[in-house]
Amino acid sequence: MTPDPAVYAPRRVRLLEKMQRGIAIVPTAPEAARNGDTHYAYRHDSNFYYLSGFAEPEAVLVLLAGDKPQSILFCREKNPEREIWDGYRTGPDAAREEFGFDAAYSIAQLDEKLVELIGNQPALFYPLGADGTWDARLLKLRNAVKEKVRSGIRAPDEIRDVRTLLHEMRLFKDEHELAILRRAAAISCQAHRRAMRFTRAGRFEYEIEAELLHEFCRHGARHPAYTSIVAGGANACTLHYVGNDAQLKDGELLLIDAGCELDGYASDITRTFPVNGHFSVVQKDLYEIVLAAQAAAIAAAQPGSVWDAPHNAALRVLAQGFIDLKLCDGSVEGVLESESYKKFYMHRTGHWLGMDVHDVGEYKTGDNWRALQPGMVLTVEPGCYIRPAADVPQALWNIGIRIEDDVAITATGNEVLTQDVPKTVAQIEGLMRQGS
Repeated sequence: MTPDPAVYAPRRVRLLEKMQRGIAIVPTAPEAARNGDTHYAYRHDSNFYYLSGFAEPEAVLVLLAGDKPQSILFCREKNPEREIWDGYRTGPDAAREEFGFDAAYSIAQLDEKLVELIGNQPALFYPLGADGTWDARLLKLRNAVKEKVRSGIRAPDEIRDVRTLLHEMRLFKDEHELAILRRAAAISCQAHRRAMRFTRAGRFEYEIEAELLHEFCRHGARHPAYTSIVAGGANACTLHYVGNDAQLKDGELLLIDAGCELDGYASDITRTFPVNGHFSVVQKDLYEIVLAAQAAAIAAAQPGSVWDAPHNAALRVLAQGFIDLKLCDGSVEGVLESESYKKFYMHRTGHWLGMDVHDVGEYKTGDNWRALQPGMVLTVEPGCYIRPAADVPQALWNIGIRIEDDVAITATGNEVLTQDVPKTVAQIEGLMRQGS
């Protein structure tokens, strides 16, 4: 189904207005070889897709700002023979009509047309430094324009990173984007619930991963937003564990960090639960500290609060909990000041979420954390990771816990997009009693 041009054309208009003058060149991502003559499943560049809705490879968007703004697509020509092997190609003519561009040309004409289009533009906007090949290509084209100086044609004097403007735009999700994020979250919630019901001692981490992928795919989310983390026992103390090949053991916890990608947008959920369906006393005590930290962080994710507020709220709860469990010594203020908590909690409490799982957008304005505003979407994911150590009670060794939800900031508070996955002790144990 062709994306609605009414969604993407206004974004191009807004970017053109922010540029004021000059030319922007935004390429999509290249295809990547997996092995031999096969490729990884193609995934477009997020910035390109945000502006175009065009998902095919070998495509470039060109925007001309000024008195007569234009949006131009370069894409692959129709090719019946290649389409037999590789699938449908829209082609320039259909792309212009279906996607609402002012003009469209064959990708084979790109360099020739760019020399013409760059001429007499005061500024060149593109993803500066993102791809060395593109950097060299555009500088070469700019030099080709410079050679026309005696014909009265000038090359751009200014080169700017178009992502500075684009990423600020992408930070604020419109209703179209929020609807997709809600649907992606709903699918991922169902996947996590399925994984909880399916988990039991003796199964392997990859079997649980398969249940996640099954649920993603059967609801139209063909790919995960990132490599799923399915980490039993001590594996959960490795933050980016993706081996997913260990056998699950009775009495251990299982940490799952997984989310699907739907229509170019990510979800990101983490839950931690007992393999046998019942928290031990020690596991419950530690789990409820992390759960309370997450509740405090979500409560702090309000319009007008600064970005750092949820993190600081979670830290205070974690610090007190670590003191109570004799993992840290002293007062809450002392633990925070000394950062002794970092032995057990070493990452931030969240990140922006959108087209990329670690989405774009600045976290500070100048030297200050920026204020949260409606339309921003972030994760809230405190945790604790306790490795064996002489000064750590042995009963806590090899326990890794993280609880993560996706939160949209609204005009009056926030919306937890992923609230349908159980996370209290009673909810988790109740669901797991249902079995697969």
